[in-house]
Amino acid sequence: MKRPLSFGGTRSTSLVIAGTGFVAVTYGLVRLAYGLLLPDVQADLGLGTAAAGRVSSAASLAYCLGAVTGFLAAEQHPRLLVLAAGLTAVVGSAGMAAADGPLTFSVAAVVGSTAAGLASPAMVRLVDRNVRPQTRERDQTSVNAGTGPGLVAAGALALLLLPDWRLAWALAAVAALVATAAVLLLDEDRAPVETPVRRRTTPDRRWLMAHRHAVASAFVMGTGSAAVWSFGRSLLVEGGSGERTSVLAWVALGIGGAAVIATARPMVRLGTQASWAVSTLSAAAATAALALAPGSAVLALGACALFGWGFTAATGALIAGTSEIDGARAAAGTSLLFVVLVLGQASGSSLVGGLAAGVGFGPAFLGAALVLLGAGLLPQLARRRRGDPRHARASTY
Repeated sequence: MKRPLSFGGTRSTSLVIAGTGFVAVTYGLVRLAYGLLLPDVQADLGLGTAAAGRVSSAASLAYCLGAVTGFLAAEQHPRLLVLAAGLTAVVGSAGMAAADGPLTFSVAAVVGSTAAGLASPAMVRLVDRNVRPQTRERDQTSVNAGTGPGLVAAGALALLLLPDWRLAWALAAVAALVATAAVLLLDEDRAPVETPVRRRTTPDRRWLMAHRHAVASAFVMGTGSAAVWSFGRSLLVEGGSGERTSVLAWVALGIGGAAVIATARPMVRLGTQASWAVSTLSAAAATAALALAPGSAVLALGACALFGWGFTAATGALIAGTSEIDGARAAAGTSLLFVVLVLGQASGSSLVGGLAAGVGFGPAFLGAALVLLGAGLLPQLARRRRGDPRHARASTY
């Protein structure tokens, strides 16, 4: 017998807020803060540039490992995934804070990056079973947008604490502990409110084929977005914006990402297809703007804010897209798409780095903007090839 809905708006809203904080910590304060704090870490520990690049690649693989684990386990064991994400975030952050050399720091950075991969599918499942169907898509978007506040917090800590990068990582460990506890306490551990009978949740070939266009879109978007995430600060510093502006640009990325929370309702009304197009094309425009005027502080900060919004909104559209394909396995779909996204970023980092070494950051960023433009148009092109306009609004893929 299906249990009556016993949780009220206050508790479910509190879970959404806690989940947003959980994503903020695992992504913004742990995984993505690596690049922000890296110059000071290198100065203190003697971590070379090539070695730092290898650590970043290993951290991406660790993220993928976490996301694959979420792909397999999120539907049945989301609380265990939350606990694992929290522990890896705490251990990774504390390990980086206490590192006595490049090796211990590198191992801790890789461990910490795993947390983000575990966190996303777990939170998709917990939101799915704790909030009302009427607000589910908006709440999923809000939790996913937690990366933005996390980036803002990381940038603020950098401005306040650097060169004391150890204290920044120690505070991240404390924040991870608090956020994990809050999520676990607020989850009511119940089945989805509108699904009386659980379906088999193991993805099959038909499920994978249904995601083929989503997978392609995620990979292309990841490839194009790598320019800003990997070389945005380098572009700004080389273009004459200065070290302080480059840190403030990181904060602007976070503010843009956090703004997704405020735009969640109108983006849901647009539909998944339109929200994907608007968000990816915004990221493309922002990347092109950075390429054309990296020395203008005002333009750089505005472009970074727009990119932060576009990238975060696009990842929210990926979650909405897989939910439309198969809502019962949305957590598995999120894991799949986020793994592909990060693999695209790993590929894009190498491509942009190689291109920048030959022709400079400006042309490399313009190329990345074209790739993002292609990502925005890809689902529509795929739909036209199928010749089926009936589902144009219902699903991006």
